[in-house]
Amino acid sequence: MNDILAEIASFKTMEVKALKQRWRDLFDTEPPAFNRRFLESRLAYRVQELAYGGLKPEVVARLEALGEQLDGGNVSVRKRRADDRPLAGTQLIREWQGTEHCVTVLVDGYEWQGRPYKSLSAVARAITGTRWNGWTFFGIRRSGGGA
Repeated sequence: MNDILAEIASFKTMEVKALKQRWRDLFDTEPPAFNRRFLESRLAYRVQELAYGGLKPEVVARLEALGEQLDGGNVSVRKRRADDRPLAGTQLIREWQGTEHCVTVLVDGYEWQGRPYKSLSAVARAITGTRWNGWTFFGIRRSGGGA
């Protein structure tokens, strides 16, 4: 167990090049182009998985069933990046012309003043009366550059 903990701890001080090589060793694939924290956490999980065993088949099946319930088997939803939008329950606050506006992120849209909206742009338009990019209006930057 101490060897496993020592290896996981060593990830914090490894050069990214060494982390990527360890990824190749453990996963037998090229590492993804994600940040250091992602590599560290996935490598730590993989080391533990190999040492102690992975998820039981019934747990994997249950997780897959739950995923099906969430996305209805829609592969395009499943492939969408998780960070595409803020998490459901997040509150976005924006002051506009002296009034504070609070928008709640829902699983399938947004809510402002008790009304549902499909997009942040629709909320921004309701608030301002003009067309806005909702991501810009609320100061949210999408990953990959561009709003």
